[in-house]
Amino acid sequence: MNKRRLLNVIASLALCVLAFSCQNKENTNVTEEETVVKEEATSVEPAADTTVSEALKNGFVVVTDVVPDAILEIRYFSTFNFMGVRVDGYNAPIAYLTKEAADSLKAVSDDVKAMGYRLKIYDAYRPQCAVDHFVRWSQEAADTLMKRYFYPDIDKPRLFEEGYIAKKSRHTCGSTIDLTLFDMNTEKEVDMGSPFDWLGEESHPDYPGVTPEQHKNRMILRDAMVRHGFRGISTEWWHFVLKNEPYPNTYFTFPIE
Repeated sequence: MNKRRLLNVIASLALCVLAFSCQNKENTNVTEEETVVKEEATSVEPAADTTVSEALKNGFVVVTDVVPDAILEIRYFSTFNFMGVRVDGYNAPIAYLTKEAADSLKAVSDDVKAMGYRLKIYDAYRPQCAVDHFVRWSQEAADTLMKRYFYPDIDKPRLFEEGYIAKKSRHTCGSTIDLTLFDMNTEKEVDMGSPFDWLGEESHPDYPGVTPEQHKNRMILRDAMVRHGFRGISTEWWHFVLKNEPYPNTYFTFPIE
């Protein structure tokens, strides 16, 4: 099967989101990037533990309370992700963000709705225990269950070495989101040229191998996000961070439930 056809097959499989199993840990502080992103995190200091109820009283919100038109497909609550299991800390298919990020996302939603789209969210706030789960998985060389679907061109041991998996993620700071566009006319996800969490150069926003239509779709999403205060990254078309995030140096631990 050639790569373009495989990408199309995976995009179709993404419609079948699945199963369950999780846990909990503790807060840490940080400075830079990302899980499934080629950026390094610096050393961190412990922060105070936070429960879900405390987080909701102190600056976090349920995204769909602020953006009711958003569609949720929380991939790490399912088994259709690069590990093939439900990820620690994802006890419910809910998306949390800081209020500032959610308010900006509402502006994005209103913007793209006028163009005939809704936002479809794959991931938002991510607890630190989930990132720890990614790291443990990356060290289990024999577990390649989902390799053909998410990282066929990369040997698993290289995922951590090349920065696709890291010990810290901006998602854990609460103002980062992974998302795509949903076409209200076709009632399908917009074709972005690679599926969410595809670990390879095809996911780079400016990858030259996508079609003009796929590139245009990526730019519609990126332009709308940038207009309303987010910034993208060079390795993932779906990933955006609020520029003025309120907790840039705090990594939260409360589970998603």
